[in-house]
Amino acid sequence: MNKGISVALLIAGIVLVVWGLSSSESFGSDISRFFTGAPTNKAIWLLVGGIIAAVVGLFGLLRSRKGD
Repeated sequence: MNKGISVALLIAGIVLVVWGLSSSESFGSDISRFFTGAPTNKAIWLLVGGIIAAVVGLFGLLRSRKGD
């Protein structure tokens, strides 16, 4: 995997996780949590997507460093 792509995935993953955490503490998410016991789907998907992107980016960086 290209090092630039790995860095971009890592940064995008971190941004998505931060955005997901912010979204999970929003008013809409509080209302959803009150009725369903879970935050909104948007918050969950942002967190899951961010974690996956960050892990893939980190794996790509570690793998490219090992191959140098």
